[in-house]
Amino acid sequence: MQSDPDDPKGLVREAYRIEGIGPAECRSIFIDWALSLPAGTDTDAALAALLERHAAEPDHPMTAVLREGLSRRADPPRRRGGRAGRHSPA
Repeated sequence: MQSDPDDPKGLVREAYRIEGIGPAECRSIFIDWALSLPAGTDTDAALAALLERHAAEPDHPMTAVLREGLSRRADPPRRRGGRAGRHSPA
């Protein structure tokens, strides 16, 4: 079988084959999928391609996880406090 650049280890493909899989397992698979992507991969493009590929299964929990991954953007870092935040550098 040829390697899929959007799903190099076939994790998402296999998730759709697991009968009775739930949202928690799908999230775990999603994390594994994200960590298995080669550096420099356009994750949004890969997610969009996977969603298009599996569009025939809109009610599958993996579809919901993929949609959530595509819709969420990393929030900019916020100051969390601590000594360095309260005291200006000398």
